[in-house]
Amino acid sequence: MSKLGNIGAKLHRGEISYDFVGHRKIWFGVSIALVAISLIGLFARGLALGIEFKGGVEYQANVKVTDNTVSDFTAAVKATNAQDLGDPVVATIGTDKVRVQTRPLSQDDIAKVRTAIAQEAGVQPDQVSNSQIGASWGEQIANKALWALGVFLFLVFLVIWAYFREPKASMAALIALVHDVLITIGVYALIGFDVTPATVIGVLTILGYSLYDTVVVFDKVRENTRGITGSNRFTYSDAANLAVNQTVVRSINTTLIALMPVGSILVVGTAVLGTGPLKDLSLALFVGIAVGAYSSVFIAPALLAVFKEREPGMQALRRRVLARRGATLTTASGTPIPAAAGAAAGAGAGGGATVVAESARPQDRPKSTRAGATGTTPAATSRPKSSASSGRPQPSRKPRSKRGK
Repeated sequence: MSKLGNIGAKLHRGEISYDFVGHRKIWFGVSIALVAISLIGLFARGLALGIEFKGGVEYQANVKVTDNTVSDFTAAVKATNAQDLGDPVVATIGTDKVRVQTRPLSQDDIAKVRTAIAQEAGVQPDQVSNSQIGASWGEQIANKALWALGVFLFLVFLVIWAYFREPKASMAALIALVHDVLITIGVYALIGFDVTPATVIGVLTILGYSLYDTVVVFDKVRENTRGITGSNRFTYSDAANLAVNQTVVRSINTTLIALMPVGSILVVGTAVLGTGPLKDLSLALFVGIAVGAYSSVFIAPALLAVFKEREPGMQALRRRVLARRGATLTTASGTPIPAAAGAAAGAGAGGGATVVAESARPQDRPKSTRAGATGTTPAATSRPKSSASSGRPQPSRKPRSKRGK
């Protein structure tokens, strides 16, 4: 078995672990920073909407692409002085084609720009293709995309609620999905890639991928927390953290396998083709898959644990677990509180009391916090002898040859 496979097996058995849920403040801080940067980029720079959304005219012509192709065609189009031309968007497609996009123009101005492009490319005007896209059509596409996103999120909430019978799981999953969408859109705003219908398809696709990974983790959480209120061994957060450790290697493997082909498509679409739906689709998929894997491991389970730990039953369970472990609690001012007093004071999830020491009894702690988590194996103990037989001779049977007839 490989080294990663051994680590995965130990994580699944609880022999080693990392406190993902316990360090949730760090992950929440990282996510808040990423979302803030994305929103700043979105409002400061805005999205570079493609012609499908804002409308306009698109021209394409065959030409041998050089280092000056973009600047030459830009100058040629501007020289037409077409009304409401604005700044044309010129891009190369591979090594033998150029694409020019402008604002909506009149028929006369469309003909003038087409002629200028043909002269610069050294071809006849009828060899330059052009297509018009109205702004109203682009607005309809944008509205349909928003409707699709809203319907998707609503159905996701209902499906997760029905599957786990837990609305808090739906809330945690939706927050993670919104987190993924905001960061992906923010990357588009910061990089300046065009937002096209292919981008919308990519965003909807990564939502499904992120949701799939989150549901796998939540299913393991449900398995670990089944009947948890009837036990005093570990809290809901402990069980959720164990579930993350049991699935983290699988999440890493599936994410890397998914990112490799998408990354190849992104490189080909950007470096070789230069533009087109492949580039727009692959960027959304690459960013979304990476961010979705991050949220499925670090954000969604921690949010679920926070929501569940606020329930009175889970708070009572936490107090019982701390009392059983013999933990020493401290208030916010640092004053020590005995375990029994801490239970009465409400040492719930985030209730103002924190654990600073635990009993050395490994059997009272979850697998993820036992001595095996430090990399050492507890010493084997021999089976004790029965007290009833100690100090008392045991009967011995005579050989068959000496027994009485």
